[in-house]
Amino acid sequence: MGNCLRTNYSSTNKAAAVLPIDTVFKLPSPLPTWPPGAGFATGEIDLGGLQVRQVTSFHRIWTAYQGGPDGLGATFLEPSPIPDGFSMLGSYAQPNNQPLFGSVLVAKTDAADQSGEILKQPTDYTLISPDDPNSAHFWLPTPPDGFKAVGLVVTASPEKPPLDRIRCVRSDFTDDAETETLIWGNANGINVYGLRPKTRGTNAKSLGIGTFIAQNNGDTTLALSCLMNKNSASSAMPNQAQIKAVFGSYAPYVYFHPDEIYLPSSVNWYFSNGALLYKKGEESNPVRVEPDGSNLPQGGLNDGLYWLDLPVEPEEGSRVKKGDLRSAEAYLHVKPVLGGSGTDIQVWLFYPFNGPATAKVGMIEKIPLGKIGGHVGDWEHVTLRISNFDGALRRVYFAEHSGGRWVDSSVLEFESGNRFAGYSSLNGHATYSRAGVVMQGGGDLGIRNDTAKSAMVVDTGASFAVVAAEEGAVEPPWLNYYRKWGPTRSYDIVEEVDKVVKLLPESVKQQVEKLVKALPTEIFGEDGPTGPKMKNNWDGDEK
Repeated sequence: MGNCLRTNYSSTNKAAAVLPIDTVFKLPSPLPTWPPGAGFATGEIDLGGLQVRQVTSFHRIWTAYQGGPDGLGATFLEPSPIPDGFSMLGSYAQPNNQPLFGSVLVAKTDAADQSGEILKQPTDYTLISPDDPNSAHFWLPTPPDGFKAVGLVVTASPEKPPLDRIRCVRSDFTDDAETETLIWGNANGINVYGLRPKTRGTNAKSLGIGTFIAQNNGDTTLALSCLMNKNSASSAMPNQAQIKAVFGSYAPYVYFHPDEIYLPSSVNWYFSNGALLYKKGEESNPVRVEPDGSNLPQGGLNDGLYWLDLPVEPEEGSRVKKGDLRSAEAYLHVKPVLGGSGTDIQVWLFYPFNGPATAKVGMIEKIPLGKIGGHVGDWEHVTLRISNFDGALRRVYFAEHSGGRWVDSSVLEFESGNRFAGYSSLNGHATYSRAGVVMQGGGDLGIRNDTAKSAMVVDTGASFAVVAAEEGAVEPPWLNYYRKWGPTRSYDIVEEVDKVVKLLPESVKQQVEKLVKALPTEIFGEDGPTGPKMKNNWDGDEK
């Protein structure tokens, strides 16, 4: 169902200028017809007797023109139309600073279910918001015994909504929720947050409604729950043909800064060009890695017994550390998320070397930090979150060093239909959704993350391999190598800092020293990373 907006709403303010939310977002190209399969993209998912559908069309209930992200306010909506036989579980809210792009789930009970009613009307409502006629009114359903509320009703007037406006869910079909990002806050002390399941990851059975919670300042209780999938979380997952079609539709272009030296390569290119496997106690006798990684130790733990490194010969080492863009390949990990209502496609790129960091201090824009931040071996990724209801791209996670951020599809930079751009930062390879400079640690004092579009680009859709999935993927030997992809080498931190500051004006030396001392300890010395399968987000959720 495509996004749609009906303009039946009230507001406390006079009509304002056109806001981003007044535009309904649609992907640049219509969704294709996906290859045939079982439960993927059928529009409905069975949670084990409770059927849910995703609704992306709404009518407005109330709009605020102040507060929220960028100070543009927020809009509160209800799903409309609701398919016959289904009931609303909660309303929807979104900041006004981006196009309307969201969804909420509606539900009905499987007529064949013999375990009793799963959905019931509330017995009453509690008004969460102050009794202010000029504000939205947020109504918390009072669930019957054995049931839980999973969403709120919003009204533009103080009149209590009818009891049949929403449904509560039987407790065994619910799980704990938690707040996510702030959507809106007002002077009356009401803060509105998005909701998500508290338990997330590959094996988690919880799924969100797509709704929100309104809380009074200081209120730490969470009166709403999320849903629980009592069926198999894999029932709506795409098969191998569907995975390839989905990724082909959305595969990102990863652009590199025009000054980038340390480019990605395929893993096989790295191995074929002299990568070495070292073993503790036998450092003088490294072994050349087979092109497919078949002689790498498999499984176990990152026990420090093995590590990879560049070729010993200086010229060869210098050549290999620069990577080989032509060979670069995207490695896909496909996993169920949000109780099987979504699919995450992690897109991993390998870099033989991560370059050193550059700082900005006041008016001095670029201060190279010597060896600080450099290391052999670098794994970076972005994650595509796909709706299993229709196969639409909902969000993308851009990994940035030890963290990252989710970006809604409505604000991506699209190219070639529904494919989008990502930008790899100079030397460090953090990925961003827009070109520019992102300061790590502050505005005028921090580590630079420079990104820009150039002719150097990885078209992930042109060369990719599904290396891990629920079924059908053959895992290459290197994926199950759990040790480090680079050596650990220490150096004199004081000496490195002295090299950096000795040529700087006295006025900024102390600032640079302060900045360097505040950097994470892991970027001092060379410390190779572990591979993708050892990352917390491999089985867990992106942070």
